[in-house]
Amino acid sequence: MMKLLISCVIAMSFLAGLAVAAPEPAIVDKPGDWTLDVRYDNPQQIVLDNAGHQRFWYIILTLTNKSDRDVDFYPDCPLVTNTLQTVGAEKGVSAVLFDRLKTRHKSKYPFLELLENAGNKILQGADNAKDIAVIWPDFDPNAKSVDIFVAGLSNQTVEVDHPSQKDGDGKPVKIFLRKTLQLTYSISGDPAFRSEQRLKFVDKHWVMR
Repeated sequence: MMKLLISCVIAMSFLAGLAVAAPEPAIVDKPGDWTLDVRYDNPQQIVLDNAGHQRFWYIILTLTNKSDRDVDFYPDCPLVTNTLQTVGAEKGVSAVLFDRLKTRHKSKYPFLELLENAGNKILQGADNAKDIAVIWPDFDPNAKSVDIFVAGLSNQTVEVDHPSQKDGDGKPVKIFLRKTLQLTYSISGDPAFRSEQRLKFVDKHWVMR
């Protein structure tokens, strides 16, 4: 327990240091910069009873490249709880789970893709928009809120000094940050009735992370 507490304090200190050092993303992209247009539905949960009652949460993103060229797409989508648990997007999603999602949303998203199968290019134009499912395994049931971070939607980047780490010459270690979409949700419902809990939208903004 003591080791866990120390780790949490260190993590919070590190994040606080970055918050002070990190710049805000530009409101308007500079020449050469691009940011994908993104739309999203409220995150939902889904349970696979034939797989040991595994619970997952997911969000569907619609990404449109409105720039004047095809762009690279290298996403990273962690979910972070207010209890400091970080959950990476699920990889190797089972065919059964994805089929369930496609069936649930086939009327609105007939061409739904998994994040890991979406490829590393987003072609320009509305006709090439992608509907992408991002899936996470169940997170801490005691969490009261979560932040979903979606990196890879922009080529806007910046380097900042690490607030405490130094290199061999005594200079601050450089940290590479990307313009990242942050979606914040509160969690309603009793943790004892997990299947009835819902994520309620609180805020959306762009951060350098």
